[in-house]
Amino acid sequence: MYLKRLIEKTIERKLKSSGAVEVRGPKFCGKTTTSDRFCNSKIQLITNDIIEIVSADPKSALKGEYPRLIDEWQNVPEIWNCVREKVDEDNTFGEYILTGSSTPPNQEKIHHSGAGRITPIKMRSLTLYESLESKGSVSLLELFDNEDFSILDLNEEHSLNDTAFYICRGGWPKSINDDKNVSLDVTRNYYEGLFNFKNSENPKYKKKNPNLLRMILKSYARNISTEATYQTILNDVMISNSRVMDIKTFESYLEIAEELYIIEDIEAWTPNIRSKAAIRTTNTRHFVDTSIACCALNVSPSDLMNDPKTFGFFFEDFAIHELKVYAESLGGEVKHYRDSNGLECDAIVHLSDGRWAAIEVKLGSENGINEGVESLNALENNIDENYKKPSFKMILTATGKAYRRKDGIYVIPINLLRN
Repeated sequence: MYLKRLIEKTIERKLKSSGAVEVRGPKFCGKTTTSDRFCNSKIQLITNDIIEIVSADPKSALKGEYPRLIDEWQNVPEIWNCVREKVDEDNTFGEYILTGSSTPPNQEKIHHSGAGRITPIKMRSLTLYESLESKGSVSLLELFDNEDFSILDLNEEHSLNDTAFYICRGGWPKSINDDKNVSLDVTRNYYEGLFNFKNSENPKYKKKNPNLLRMILKSYARNISTEATYQTILNDVMISNSRVMDIKTFESYLEIAEELYIIEDIEAWTPNIRSKAAIRTTNTRHFVDTSIACCALNVSPSDLMNDPKTFGFFFEDFAIHELKVYAESLGGEVKHYRDSNGLECDAIVHLSDGRWAAIEVKLGSENGINEGVESLNALENNIDENYKKPSFKMILTATGKAYRRKDGIYVIPINLLRN
């Protein structure tokens, strides 16, 4: 069964205003399946034979009814230039859809950025709303648009165990299975496939040691949802594995993790504030899908249930993924806030029209919710009086009931949220 994706509206809209779109994102997140719904012809560059034929004549990949889907285009980088030239020549919209799960092996063969001709769209793994595991009774957009929105849902059918499972399984379409053990196995298989550098078309990857990337991802996972510096993570790699590694080598592996859409940090939000505190601009360390971090550390749902502190960090990463997909479908973005006085906010959802919302991520305990409320209020009081007030403030929880507090702050479990 095909699961409808929020990005579909973005693809449809961009095809009406661009000669070509490029749908990029991690392997197996559903790029080809979703893009296939918008094309009238396609070619998939996924076998050596096809790649060799198209490499000899890149323009041959462009022949077909529009919109033409060219899957894993990066295996023949010259296609980018051919698409750009054809779009310029025809001066029409919606001709090509390019999909890719990594950067091209030889970027020197790309002679133009594609700006104005090829519009990039980032696709992520499934959210709970897309996998039909969120009731979607609380819409981010409605919270922005309706200051009188009210909700009360006891949410008794959803447990903390459910959230732990969702975190470990991830949002990979092929892992959505009634048998939970099968689901976790599918995710593990996906993870192991990330290190198959030997068969990569990219010569840069072939020279890399997959075991070294495993070590780095383990350390990245141990620092998930924190502002740990690269040096801190590197030190953890060396201490944990009794080996020496220079910062240059370390950063080259992080670059690969970004190119393969494994890790994705979030930037700091820098509004005008009243206090003299310095806003910290270090990125917060995150994964494209939290299940990758779980696999890196061999963490199971029961492990999370037995370790609330680790659960909290992993749930924050999971929540950021959900919020990113929902916010981006609204034309917004997600950032984090922290200043030198220790005041922080896990997620700032910022829309293109300037409206913003402050969200604290908590597992759902009474103490955690109260701490989140305190942080949200402190942040609002610290924002410069000439800056817009937040459209709403929310505690996003892993379980529990949904309600609006007397002070107007929402407490919303993640399995009720949508865009």
